[in-house]
Order: sequence, then structure tokens, then C-alpha cells
Amino acid sequence: MPAVPAQTARFVTTHSLLTLDARHPFAAKSLIDAQDMHRTVMSGFQGWVEEGSRDARSQMSILSAWTLDLRQARLTLVVQASIPADWSRIPSAALVDKPDTLTIDRTFRTGERLDFRTTVNPVRSRPPAPGSAGGSRGVRVGHKRPEHVKGWFARRLQPVGEPAVAPDGVTRIGADADLDRLALRMLPKISSQAPHRGLSIARAEIRGSLTITDPQAFIASLTRGIGHARAYSCGLLLIR
Repeated sequence: MPAVPAQTARFVTTHSLLTLDARHPFAAKSLIDAQDMHRTVMSGFQGWVEEGSRDARSQMSILSAWTLDLRQARLTLVVQASIPADWSRIPSAALVDKPDTLTIDRTFRTGERLDFRTTVNPVRSRPPAPGSAGGSRGVRVGHKRPEHVKGWFARRLQPVGEPAVAPDGVTRIGADADLDRLALRMLPKISSQAPHRGLSIARAEIRGSLTITDPQAFIASLTRGIGHARAYSCGLLLIR
């Protein structure tokens, strides 16, 4: 007999809100190069894990999201982590305001309805070409059409009574949504040059409302993020 999901789950994390002058070279470089943006995010958490650790971001549950206001030349960066951040390494001249940090401590319940926003890296796996060497892996290809992104997100929704992992292995988010009421916007790709030449990340923004169906699975999605490219400011679920 399948286990009955818990009706509540508690979520504790930290959020930092940084507003930077997009014209300052520090912020401008982060906008131009995805790897540099990653370094900017990780600069707030030096010393918590061994230097050079390959999974430092996941150990500290670091996720991020950013938006750019070209009219105001403002780069707004939200960073979530399981530990407090220290943003003293960011040049003060690059900051429009002092970084704002707060602790999030919330309990979520089955049936609770929440507004959300997320930037995702919606991809599909393209099988290896015929005649490829044995063991060749498929290639991740970014979706380019909004309807395909909506389908990608639909696979991660979790209707009432469905398990947290779908039969095809996709991890669901512990919540359901009305697909027809979602707002979806394709975003420009982000990329990196040396030493990650060839890195190109497709992005889309999804907004709407979620209804929690499995609080524990929902907390896992909030903590770990959804989809790929989480080291490059994709996958963070922002809710209110």
C-alpha cells in the first residue's frame, strides 16, 4: 500500500536580495558571461565547504535568479541558500543598495495555493546519431517554443494522488497548476566563453499559481530547484 504524503512540511532557508548597477563593470561582466554570474553568486559563501569541491553549490543548497531592468540599468539578483551569505566581496560601487538578507521559515500545507515565478532551462534529450559509438549519450537540446516549454513544465506537476517521481523518472514538484492560466515568456539564452566555450543555456520564465499536493515533495523542489542549469540561475521557485 503506497505511503500517504504528509499534510504539512516546514521549509527553512535564507534569501539575499542584491540590486546592482548594470553599468558597473562587475555587474556587466556577470551579465555577459554565465560562468561569471555563477562566480558572483558563489562569492557570498566562501569558506563553508572545502575549496575546489565539485558539489559546493548543492552542499549549500544555493539557487539564484536574476532580472534586468534596462531602463533603470538595474540588475536584481535573488540568492537562496541553507547558510548565511557574506556579500562583502562585491565592490560597493557596484551596489545600488545594501544587500537585504532574511530568514525564511514557513510551513506549507496540502491544498495551499501560492503564486510563483521561476526561470527554467527547458530541455529535451536528443538520442545519439545512428552509428554512434556504443555508450554514447544523448544531447540536451533547449525547447524554443512556448507550447513545448509548457509541456516540459506539465511533466513536473504532481496532481493529487500521484507519486513524487513519475513513471518515466521525472521528479515532480509536489504541486499542481492550471496550465491554461500560466504566463510564459521565452528569455534570451545565456552563454560563457573561456574556459566554458560552447556553454549555451536556453531559458524561459513561467508565472502562475500552484496548489500544493505533496508538501514534502514541494519542499524538496524549493530546496533543490527544478530542471537543469541550476548553477546558472535556473530552477529557483520564487513564491508568495
